[in-house]
Amino acid sequence: MQNIPLLNDSAIFPTDEILQKFLGTSYAAFAEMSANLTENYGLNFEWKYYRDSKAWLCKVAYKKKTVFWLSAWSEFFRASFFFLDRHLEGIAALEIDENAFIVEKEWGKMIPLIFDISEKEQLPSLYKIVEFKKNCK
Repeated sequence: MQNIPLLNDSAIFPTDEILQKFLGTSYAAFAEMSANLTENYGLNFEWKYYRDSKAWLCKVAYKKKTVFWLSAWSEFFRASFFFLDRHLEGIAALEIDENAFIVEKEWGKMIPLIFDISEKEQLPSLYKIVEFKKNCK
């Protein structure tokens, strides 16, 4: 089965009930992540429909700083971080499972770091990157 992005209807806001329906078994990891990031990291989640991507995306931010972008897929949710080249050494120093993320092709000056999460066991690596990103300048 091919993974396809979800939440493409601009008229259907991604409530917890909608996310639970679409994410299925990965919703438990999503719920734990969102609660932990809100309570322990001070992050807020802002869903918005983007016409260019024809999907609802969630900006996860600390104060005014975007930490990562969140999207829902058919078997997982995706956390997309964007870093500059100067941050790669700091990321490499973190104790993170190399299989936990994908480094995508550069996007302008930004380097995308993608986490596809379907299970709670994947969250500790995500939390390390969140903490790192919050402190990046």
